Amino acid sequence: MKLALYQGPSPAGDLGVAFAAIDRTLGTAAASGAQMALMPELFLPGYNQTDRMAALAQPRDGDWQSRLSQLCRAHGCGLTIGWAERAGDVVYNSATAFDGQGNVLGHYRKIQLFGPAEAAIFTPGDAYCTFDLNGRKTALLICYDVEFAHHVHALADLGVDLILVPTANPAGFDVVADAMVPARAAERALTIAYANLCDTENGLTYGGKSIIAGPDGQALATAGRGPTLLIADLAATADLNPATLSTQSRDRRDLQGFLSP
Repeated sequence: MKLALYQGPSPAGDLGVAFAAIDRTLGTAAASGAQMALMPELFLPGYNQTDRMAALAQPRDGDWQSRLSQLCRAHGCGLTIGWAERAGDVVYNSATAFDGQGNVLGHYRKIQLFGPAEAAIFTPGDAYCTFDLNGRKTALLICYDVEFAHHVHALADLGVDLILVPTANPAGFDVVADAMVPARAAERALTIAYANLCDTENGLTYGGKSIIAGPDGQALATAGRGPTLLIADLAATADLNPATLSTQSRDRRDLQGFLSP
């Protein structure tokens, strides 16, 4: 299975710009033979739209979902994208995965909100999301979620071997893409795709450096600081030598009680 990963600037609240970027990405991804395109966190309407987020957020089955579904059908390519979801009086930082026919495969609400700005807008999610993607058990996390090892381990315990992660990681936090995402992948021998924004939005500069990390922690594809579309064939991970992969799930020991000082 081929995966396309978009790294580009935030649409900064301009929905015309956002949907044009999604359309172009799906077209290029489909032409490359990709079955799924991954885009960043809160791409609709844009991550750093603090004052407008609640007003712009849409419900599930609203106009955004309908337009995204239509674009997937038009290009014959799946899409995973972050967006602001309204559910009654609350707003979630959400991500939805569609297949190439525009059907919803999975929907997820960010569990680990980052900082007071996110906490002031969003309600945290309370459940994982898994689904089948071309025969691979797949899950969604969003940005800060993947930095918490216990979430990745919980998904691995559910049999997940691919995690798609829309993110909006700011500049100055390169350790996430350089070290934490590869470590999370290697710890449980799974693949993690981490799609970040780049450039600047309302004074916030994003770090780029999107990555697709394989089960051995090695990069299948990486981005620099600027706009790009990564394409990776995940079938390559099937050829990895099992002796090089982590055995933590087999070897883990849990201590009971407290250790003596």
